[in-house]
Amino acid sequence: MAGTTKSPYLLFSLIFSYFFFFINTYKIHLNSNHSRINIIKLEKKMGKKKRSRVSDDDEFETHSSDHNENTLYQVLNVERTASQQEIKKAYHKLALKLHPDKNPGDEEAKSKFQQLQHVISILGDEEKRAVYDQTGCIDDAELAGDVVQNLKEYFRAMYKKVTEADIEDFEANYRGSDSEKKDLIDLYTKYKGKMNRLFCSMLCSDPKLDSHRFKDILDETIAAGELKETKAYKKWAKKISETKPPTSPLRRQAKSSKKQSETDLCAIISQRRHERKDRFDSMFSSLVSKYGGGQMPEPSEEEFEAAQRKLEKRRSSKKSKQR
Repeated sequence: MAGTTKSPYLLFSLIFSYFFFFINTYKIHLNSNHSRINIIKLEKKMGKKKRSRVSDDDEFETHSSDHNENTLYQVLNVERTASQQEIKKAYHKLALKLHPDKNPGDEEAKSKFQQLQHVISILGDEEKRAVYDQTGCIDDAELAGDVVQNLKEYFRAMYKKVTEADIEDFEANYRGSDSEKKDLIDLYTKYKGKMNRLFCSMLCSDPKLDSHRFKDILDETIAAGELKETKAYKKWAKKISETKPPTSPLRRQAKSSKKQSETDLCAIISQRRHERKDRFDSMFSSLVSKYGGGQMPEPSEEEFEAAQRKLEKRRSSKKSKQR
């Protein structure tokens, strides 16, 4: 009897326990689903933000690339396919207008002249120009931000003001002057005696005409203790000493007729346009293979000279074939 009385109570207790177990399990299941839904929503939200951020970065990079594309060439008002001769000529036109001797006390002109030096140090250097053409990157703190754009706008008004007569007049007064000597010493210090790079920036200079003359000036300055002789300069000076100096280094070669000059220039431009792409591609490939895809160290003077000799040899070979 006692067992029969306890059975309904025991059965009720079991049913009640199962009921609460079911309710708690269901709550856990609901909470779990709710958490999963919240996580999914959060992931979606973060995913959108991430995609948006990536999109913004892409847009920024594209904008930066578009902004930087060819701007150094625009500063000099030359085409991307311009020869070194054309680039240097454009540089001379702007530089002679900004030279400190022609603008005494003008700090803005002095600043722009210094910035122009940085532009020609890239476009006037075959290897640096090749890297710039391939990447669009300007590896020079002095040309960061809006400097290049400001230079382009500043020089725009000067492009048509400088004539051939202006250049010839400036050159006649500049070569052999104290101003030229000062610029030579300043650039020697800047490039640490690497004369190949100095000639890229030195106004109205020609290595064939001026190497011995510049060597005499620098040797005298070094002997006076005003400059320190570098290894690069010592090697260059030794090489120059072994060559015959020109008879009249301060006298430029007589210019041919204007028509002949224009014809020669057109021929040079046409030839260089065909050579430029192959030359840059091969040069950039060799740089990448040698230094890797990361930040490239500056090549040594020996490597710089070897690259120049290689380019000159290729030009001579193509010219002989065309003949």
